[in-house]
Amino acid sequence: QVQLVESGGGLVQPGGSLRLSCAASGSIFRVNDMGWYRQAPGKERDLVATITEGGSTNYADSVKGRFTISRDNAKNTVYLQMNSLKPEDTAVYYCNAEAISTGRTTANYWGRGTQVTVSS
Repeated sequence: QVQLVESGGGLVQPGGSLRLSCAASGSIFRVNDMGWYRQAPGKERDLVATITEGGSTNYADSVKGRFTISRDNAKNTVYLQMNSLKPEDTAVYYCNAEAISTGRTTANYWGRGTQVTVSS
C-alpha cells in the first residue's frame, strides 16, 4: 500500500505565497507521474500541475507563471510553490501520484487534501 501525505496549506493574503509538500510512503518500488489538483466548494476537482519522473511539467493555464511544481525523487516527494496567490486559488489541494508497489502493482493514489485559503 502507498500513502500520500500533504502539508503546507493555510491562510494567506492575496499576493502572498505558500509551498505545499506531498510525501509518498509505504511499499513503493517506483513513483511515476506526480501532481496537484484542487477542488473549490461546489466545483469539480481540477488539474493544477503535474510532473513526470524525469521532470517534465504541465500546468493549468490559470496558474502558469505563478505556480511551480518540483519533485525530489530520492524522497518520493512533490512540491508546489505558489506565488502571487489570488482569492480564486482558494480550494482544497490534493496530491496525486501513480506508483508501482513492491509487488509490482501500478495504481493511482490520492492524498487527503490540504486547505489553501487566500483572503484579506
